[in-house]
Amino acid sequence: MKKEPYTFPLEEFVSKEDFNKIKKFSHDKETPFLIVDLQKIERSYDELVEHMRFAKIHYALKANPMDEVVLVLKNKGSNFDAATVYELDQLLRLGVEPERISYGNTIKKEKDIAYAYEKGVRLFVTDSESDLKKLARKAPGSRVFFRILTESEGADWPLSRKFGAHPDLIYQLILKTQKLGLEPYGLSFHVGSQQRDIGQWDNAISKCKYLYVAAAEKGIHLKMINLGGGFPAKYQAQAHDLETYAKEIRRFLLEDFGEKLPEIIIEPGRSMVADAGIIVSEVIMISKKARFNQYKWVYLDIGKFGGLIETLDECIKYPIFCDKKGCAEEVILAGPTCDSMDILYEHRKYSFPHTMKEGNRVYIFTTGAYTQSCSCVGFNGFPPLRSYLI
Repeated sequence: MKKEPYTFPLEEFVSKEDFNKIKKFSHDKETPFLIVDLQKIERSYDELVEHMRFAKIHYALKANPMDEVVLVLKNKGSNFDAATVYELDQLLRLGVEPERISYGNTIKKEKDIAYAYEKGVRLFVTDSESDLKKLARKAPGSRVFFRILTESEGADWPLSRKFGAHPDLIYQLILKTQKLGLEPYGLSFHVGSQQRDIGQWDNAISKCKYLYVAAAEKGIHLKMINLGGGFPAKYQAQAHDLETYAKEIRRFLLEDFGEKLPEIIIEPGRSMVADAGIIVSEVIMISKKARFNQYKWVYLDIGKFGGLIETLDECIKYPIFCDKKGCAEEVILAGPTCDSMDILYEHRKYSFPHTMKEGNRVYIFTTGAYTQSCSCVGFNGFPPLRSYLI
């Protein structure tokens, strides 16, 4: 049976001119490394502002915490979501005012709450009585928003179970907040990262409406809804464009809250920076496990521990390109470490040209989010993922 020629929709991810610049820039650099295009991040921010004018942006720092990324977004006018005091310190060091920072992690040490409060942070999330009491002790008078438990169905990278609480428990926390000397300010949720089912926002917003009404009946008037993140980046499986997400989410809000919307916050991370990153990697080895195995194994010099942790369970399917010609050949992709879980894609086969050889480079697109920030410090002695700016 004749094999089809290897093809890859390169220009869906980068223009030929920009790709040639990337090749020229990286030809003398040791792989693996990440290249980040700051102009693309600026364009992503502008697009988000254009389509979601009703929302205030709090960039989720964990997605890509490079100083240069923070400074670009700071200068564009973004606010920030910090998950730890370490992220808080970085933001303050870079001149971000505490009024532009929310402490968006429901899991916090009491001393860290006190530290954030001392530095001027006054907006905190919670989802438990224990955390609420810590806030009352160490961040008196602060505005508190409550995270609702969601299912995350339809998301490539679910964020359910660990964060949030059932609306019934959230209602009880709201009622206790004023008595503890805090301001019950709003509600939040996260429908899951890379969420393809826009209707999940509708489900979560309707829960917020229910809690808004229930709280108002007790004389407590909430003022804010944090819609979280979940907006799409461009991986192998396509999602709707941002404009479609924005229009539908606004419609859901208007249906439940009318024209006088509460303050709306969004926490984009992946959608802001993922498309701006390309990882350049090298093929270390190509082999077979037996003479008549159908699939070759292709080992790259980057794997789960080097920055591609989101290939766990093959959740995030990165577009990967080899700049060679030949017939398409399906392979199993794996990383370089001495750990058997360091397999990138085994069930979902990737196609490469049959002419691909050891030493060839491959280009992994849409890797500006959760790659360098998730790379190990030194497993097997490998250093964290290097990065360059263009």
